[in-house]
Amino acid sequence: MINASFFAPFSDLAATLLPVSPAADGAHDTAHLARVWRNARAIQREEGGDLEILAAAVLLHDCVSVPKDSPLRSQASRLAAAEATSQLQHLGWSAERVAWVASAIESHSYSAGIEPTTLEACILQDADRLDAIGFTGIARCFYTSGHMGSSLYEASDPSAKHRTLNDSAFALDHFPAKLLCLVDGFRTSAGRLLATKRHEVVRNFYDGMLNEVDNP
Repeated sequence: MINASFFAPFSDLAATLLPVSPAADGAHDTAHLARVWRNARAIQREEGGDLEILAAAVLLHDCVSVPKDSPLRSQASRLAAAEATSQLQHLGWSAERVAWVASAIESHSYSAGIEPTTLEACILQDADRLDAIGFTGIARCFYTSGHMGSSLYEASDPSAKHRTLNDSAFALDHFPAKLLCLVDGFRTSAGRLLATKRHEVVRNFYDGMLNEVDNP
């Protein structure tokens, strides 16, 4: 369990909001929030932005849990934004700052397809997507696939040369379906720099695994 002090200088805010985002699974737990916060801090140091808005957005961006295979998955960020609005209003935040946080949360999701409109929204989106690539992203991919009961890969055609990608059924399909595409969508210069390094880790893993399982 991540201690609220990790989110300093907003430890008091974290102590209040961490219980609002109970761990949906091992890929979306408080450790994920801590990693996203670390990423957001690293980007904010280069790009600027309101750090308190970012802290609240990070702490609440997964406060509503919708399973990856749910038909409501694309609505998850909107539901989280609505819940975040309620939580921050209860804490007495101004309407302007509540909307600022909600906007960032609403647009962070890949599946929602909503364009971020503020610097803080861009930073949250980049920080969250950084956790989906690199070594941690690979681990999260296979954890989530196992959680969903998926297979590692489609044994007769692992690289999907003669079939449609199906990342709901095969973990390895999630690499070309999403993970290898993320690098082109980063919004900030600092985020793109970090993403390029993590993308290479994902690319090398995917190519290496295919080499092991897809030899003729």
